[in-house]
Amino acid sequence: MMRGPRFMAVAMRDPKGKIVVHSEALSSIYTSPWAKVPFLRGLLLLWDALGLGSRVLGLSANVQAENEDETLEGTPLVLTMLASFAFAIGLFFLLPAGLAHLVERFFTLSPLAGNLLEGVLRLLILLGYLWAVARMDEIRRVFGYHGAEHKTIHAYEAGVKITPKNVDKFPLEHPRCGTAFLLTVIVLSIIVFTLIGPLPLLQRMLLRVVLIPVLAGIAYEYLRFTAAHIRNPLVRILVAPNLALQRLTTRPPDASMLEVGIAAFNEMLKLETSKSPKPKALKISPPKKKAVGKAKATTKTRRTQRKTTNKSAN
Repeated sequence: MMRGPRFMAVAMRDPKGKIVVHSEALSSIYTSPWAKVPFLRGLLLLWDALGLGSRVLGLSANVQAENEDETLEGTPLVLTMLASFAFAIGLFFLLPAGLAHLVERFFTLSPLAGNLLEGVLRLLILLGYLWAVARMDEIRRVFGYHGAEHKTIHAYEAGVKITPKNVDKFPLEHPRCGTAFLLTVIVLSIIVFTLIGPLPLLQRMLLRVVLIPVLAGIAYEYLRFTAAHIRNPLVRILVAPNLALQRLTTRPPDASMLEVGIAAFNEMLKLETSKSPKPKALKISPPKKKAVGKAKATTKTRRTQRKTTNKSAN
């Protein structure tokens, strides 16, 4: 998926291997006055990006669906999104807080040591989770496409012709990557939660959830600043951990992945530079029903025909 100031485009391969493209105008939130308010804009754009990303994943899944039972849209898609958010909050925020609280009580640690331990646990859980999912074959392919996105953006920013051969020469890491956002939120949480001090377990967990939007807003401004000053040697030192973490969430893409990334980018760029942009909505043919159901219906029809034939013969 490639997102510009006003439009987004996503490219994917259908079951036959053909690249299909979907594009659309971004919501008005991206051009509204609220999108210019520091800290608040990070929350608004993040929320929209999460929804947009989930819809794109659903669209990609539906392109690959071979029957109606495999499609992901409507209520199932919303429930999947909510379950994913709840899982992420529980795993990266509530679990470390609960474990740190238990260790505090068992070893009688100071509140400062307990909060630092919580932050370290949160960071280790994030790294462990990314390392674990990166070992799955399907996720490795997703991370390959992630690498193709980064390489394509690098090539465009360098001003070279966007071809698979040229794009493949550029690095996998990019300072505006969402992985950098995750690590920034985790590091900020260590600092902020440590400064807050001791709290009962319930209040501690509630505060972790309530402060997620605050951490997200600060993280967005930090990434925005570092991306704008990436040529500064000190800034490059600051973003080095973010770039290093991306080695877990990107993989060298093959030629077919680069072609998909370039297709999405070209569609987005065409819309952004056109005087009369016309987004390309993807039309998905209704998937066929399962062959099992069809076979049952055919068998039932044949039985009826046999009965009718036997009655006629008698």
